[in-house]
Amino acid sequence: MPVGSSVPVNELEERSELEVVLRSGGFVRAPRLAQLLTYLCEKRFAGEAHLVKEYSIGVEVFNRGDGFDQDSDSIVRVEANRLRKRLAEYYAGEGAGRRIQITIPIGQYVPDFQRKADAPAPDVPTTPAALGTVKKGWRWIAAIVAGLLVLSAVIATVLFLRHPKANVPAEATKPANLPEEMRFGLPAGEEVRILCGATRSLVDHAGKLWSADTGFTGGAAVKSTVQHIWRTQDSAFYRTSRQGDFRYDLPLKPGIYELRLHFSETEYGPESTGTGGEGSRIMGVRANGKPLMTGFDVAADAGASRTADVKVFTDVSPSTDGQLHLEFSGEQGRQATLSAIEIVPGERGRIRPVRILPRQTPYYSNDSQWWSPDGFFEGGQLATYAAPVNGTDDPEMYEAERWGNFSYAIPVTPGKYAVTLHFAARHGDWPMSAGGGAGAAHVFNVFCNGKVLLSNFDLAREAKQSDVITRRAAGLEPNAQGKLLLAFVPVSGYATVSGIEVVPQ
Repeated sequence: MPVGSSVPVNELEERSELEVVLRSGGFVRAPRLAQLLTYLCEKRFAGEAHLVKEYSIGVEVFNRGDGFDQDSDSIVRVEANRLRKRLAEYYAGEGAGRRIQITIPIGQYVPDFQRKADAPAPDVPTTPAALGTVKKGWRWIAAIVAGLLVLSAVIATVLFLRHPKANVPAEATKPANLPEEMRFGLPAGEEVRILCGATRSLVDHAGKLWSADTGFTGGAAVKSTVQHIWRTQDSAFYRTSRQGDFRYDLPLKPGIYELRLHFSETEYGPESTGTGGEGSRIMGVRANGKPLMTGFDVAADAGASRTADVKVFTDVSPSTDGQLHLEFSGEQGRQATLSAIEIVPGERGRIRPVRILPRQTPYYSNDSQWWSPDGFFEGGQLATYAAPVNGTDDPEMYEAERWGNFSYAIPVTPGKYAVTLHFAARHGDWPMSAGGGAGAAHVFNVFCNGKVLLSNFDLAREAKQSDVITRRAAGLEPNAQGKLLLAFVPVSGYATVSGIEVVPQ
């Protein structure tokens, strides 16, 4: 942290320093951080520092909308911390010789411009006319920052598609046609999360609050003694359920929502008499009187009992009475069941992007994308590393991985999807339990619903220029159960992955 002196820093110097910082490599590669720094400094220059609050930043910089809830959405705090770190890195390296340094004090959002104690005050004009000239020039700088945001997106797309095309479907070279709000954040608005049959609320690994059971009519609350549920880190969510014939009437503001229904067969399984899970529970679901599912077999859809199963539905809206009416009924003499209801703001005709990092907590990447903690997986183990990887502006994103022989069953709606896989080579930093050590082999295949995405993928061989490797495949469609089933199968050593993105096309 630089030590200030009694020599004041005038606005001309401040604007000049900001211009230099924005042109540095660390900020050119992180346009969202550049945008945040520009916004904060402009507020300071305009004498509006008192208006800089977490809420205003979330709404005006990160497009969170008027309903932005900073208690449940930490994007401003996360990005502010990342900005502090990026400034510190700049002044410790490329900007070490700068006489003036910009800091964001802890617990505040208004930038502070400090002159090094041993740096003399420069002979610069401070008249209103001179400052006016600078302000006119600053409009060009603001335009440059905006241009950098667009240019970086184009460059990222080009670089993203320059990887070798072997073993990747031909359509992988087509960029996803995403609207801007899906590139830099999720739709904002009202969110509803209910644990069916539960008597108390819980917080999941993503930091999301799920309320106790509410809004129901009929059925019975059932609690299971099963301890482990596959394909989730939150087994406790699936130990309670509502069963029988029942309905939920949930008030919702007007809009388009994405509905996710969570199931798990915990009653019928390997130890039960008869044939086990499949065929033991068949049900139907209706929303506002219209069928969503019929003949739905929970265990068969999940692939096994005691396995988390999520069904996703788009274009859901409240009825004319301002409520969403969900009905669950058993079929063929069986009982319906439901573990949880999740309703989030959506976009017409497409699901929200799915981004997963194999870790215990969520993460905001440098491009302000929200990544959920690990989910939908089966098999493999987690590993984290202290040594950063090179070849990326966001090494923290790659500090963990899932390794072994494992799969991800990612729920989606009918349509086509682009899947991007993120890998990180460790160059001998693998744990011994993962076949680590110098020269350890990590050669594996990756399949999506049985289709080869990567064949004999040799991570060490692919990581000659950079530790970080991405592979993208487009035009992928879900299986009959509405899943993109990604299987990572070892050939030599173990398979690994550090991040998975699923984006609708």
